[in-house]
Amino acid sequence: MEHPFGFNPYANDPGAWGASLVNSAEILLASLDVAGARSVIEVGAYAGDLTRLLLLWAEGTGARVVAIDPSPQPELEQLERERSELSLVRETSLEAFEHMEQADAIVLDGDHNYYTVSEELRLIETRSGEGESGLPLLLLHDVCWPHGRRDDYFDPEQILAQHRQPVAPEAGLYPGIEGTRYGGLPYHWAAAREGGPRNGVLTAIEDFVRSRERLRLLIVPAFFGLGVLFSRDAPYADELSRLLEPWDRNSMLERLERNRVLHLASSRVQLRMALDAQEKLNRIEPMLAKMLDSRAFAMAERWTRLRERRDPPFSRREIRDLLDRG
Repeated sequence: MEHPFGFNPYANDPGAWGASLVNSAEILLASLDVAGARSVIEVGAYAGDLTRLLLLWAEGTGARVVAIDPSPQPELEQLERERSELSLVRETSLEAFEHMEQADAIVLDGDHNYYTVSEELRLIETRSGEGESGLPLLLLHDVCWPHGRRDDYFDPEQILAQHRQPVAPEAGLYPGIEGTRYGGLPYHWAAAREGGPRNGVLTAIEDFVRSRERLRLLIVPAFFGLGVLFSRDAPYADELSRLLEPWDRNSMLERLERNRVLHLASSRVQLRMALDAQEKLNRIEPMLAKMLDSRAFAMAERWTRLRERRDPPFSRREIRDLLDRG
């Protein structure tokens, strides 16, 4: 399916998770327009799906685009070579924010855990020089399930043990299950449990906002959730509020997203069960084939019929039929 802006949102998403912020482009770009952004920093650019869209948007606005990713994919590196107006910073967000110039808008879609997001917000506020009133427009991905209330780590060792949750390596996540489920949506380093203090992207944002009364957080609950955080003192605050309020925690969107992630996770579980069944069958078939060729099995089958005057529990014909159906 082609995106309205000419992109295939599943080009780097073969499982059709809807993981890219490109899926929320209409709202994201409209927010940038309302804010009059002339510079955008994107954290967690990965393969450059959203980066490419931001560059397209910037052609009409004259905005500059900076992408931050410590491990850019080849597609993003190729985009950097093709587009001179793109600056690619190969650092973590916490390293880059220590020295980078502030932007009008920042997209935070990097390491989805409480510590990283909290530190990103702290550094952005510090660099703004005006506290919460000078905060740039912030667009934050993954504020809904599964990372809204559950940490996920690109590399747990990059975060001190006291700042991270216990992890479940290569775990499967499933809606409504606080722990993990075999076959659920796979993550390399997700927290072992959902919920509780200092756990998840949304928890980090809410804790940051709680002590700053001049900030406003609006949430679009679709495609893993888009959070829009801005100062009530910003010149665009009223117009941005009018744009986003119909979407903010919209109950119908919430139901659609719950349904979407449930079916997404369920399909993964069913796929895992099917693969396990096939693997089991692959192990059993050679054993059954050996039984068909076994003289001892043939003799036992005849012995049962002649001496015990009954059919055996299973016959070579039944095994042959089973193998043919397989």
